[in-house]
Amino acid sequence: MQETIDNIVDKVVKGQIQFHEIDNLLEANAAMVARRLAIEKLTGAKLPSIGSTIIDYAEIRNKNAENVIGAVQVPLGIIGPLKIDGEYAKGDFYVPLATTEGALIASVNRGAKAVTLSGGTRVKIFYDGMTRAPIFKLDSIRDVAEFLEWVDKNKEKLEQVANSTTSHGKLSKIEPLILGNNVWLRFVFSTGDAMGMNMATIASEKLCEFIEKEFGKATCLAVSGNVCSDKKQSMINALHGRGKTVVAEALIPDSIVKSALKSDKHLIHEVNLRKNWLGGARAGNIFQYNAHFANIIAAIFLATGQDIAQVVESSMGYTWTEVRENGLYISITLNSLEVGTVGGGTRLPTQREALSIMGVLGSGNPPGSNARKFAEIVASAVLAGELNLLSALANKELGKAHAKLGRGMKV
Repeated sequence: MQETIDNIVDKVVKGQIQFHEIDNLLEANAAMVARRLAIEKLTGAKLPSIGSTIIDYAEIRNKNAENVIGAVQVPLGIIGPLKIDGEYAKGDFYVPLATTEGALIASVNRGAKAVTLSGGTRVKIFYDGMTRAPIFKLDSIRDVAEFLEWVDKNKEKLEQVANSTTSHGKLSKIEPLILGNNVWLRFVFSTGDAMGMNMATIASEKLCEFIEKEFGKATCLAVSGNVCSDKKQSMINALHGRGKTVVAEALIPDSIVKSALKSDKHLIHEVNLRKNWLGGARAGNIFQYNAHFANIIAAIFLATGQDIAQVVESSMGYTWTEVRENGLYISITLNSLEVGTVGGGTRLPTQREALSIMGVLGSGNPPGSNARKFAEIVASAVLAGELNLLSALANKELGKAHAKLGRGMKV
């Protein structure tokens, strides 16, 4: 086999074979080795660490990545226990975070301690639906009106077409948007425990075929017309939701604010108003009145095999605080949290283990319950991270924490 790999590497270096063609000539993992050796020869770089992976390329080929040469490693930490009182997540949880940012895990962990000592978070999912929005062009606005009337009359048929493509998903709503002679049909799907983007795309393609056949005046130009809206911040996702809209709240008693956070509820509240809300408004951050939602969400996504690009819309949201007589009230709202416990990167070995730490690996019973449980855990972790960062800013500790844990400096 080694001689065969050497021959393939030589042909790649000479330009006789393209990287993707190696998969047709060698067993999956041998192909991964050949690509890596070819890259080493072509660039002069040595890649022993990239080559040190437990990933079986045969398991991910044509599923997760192409032209694979190995894998990268990111430090994985844990926070908790984090007490959660949700509809799906109940009890104490340990949450894995993958990051290279020093102080992040420690920050979220301190927030989790304060929240847990205060009785935990209360969490609620108010919306659950994955979207895909094809763009259709018509000749005139009269045709647009006729098209919308046709769609309304044929909702049951459209549901049957969409539902025929999957046993796990269901078309639950159609939201039309109009601009001139252009129509977007924003299809909303329930997708069980999957994040559901591929499921929604496959069903939407089938729907477009059916619509073009049955209503000849409408032409689908693209299965994604940007009104979905995927991997982009958008007002429609902020208002209508995409994935899961989740709210988590906690009441931190005065004693815990002082003992665990070493802070003052009035200062934390003022930092939230002047930094997150006033500063966010002055900067034009319409969908992002928060301190660092993306930090926690990106770390959890990376640890658990979520679509990392969807951090863009998943981290849209708001932090709200109120000074109460007996403590500090804090809530976070995630408009468009897109997570799943099956499919995509959740099938990878380390990501499966990370999901198992939280008890959300694979399909839930009933279907969809694991993904909703996971969403409640993510929202609770975000609240913990937000609480601690606001208190650190109020205490003027941010630079000291990063100097100590991000740079290894004595402070």
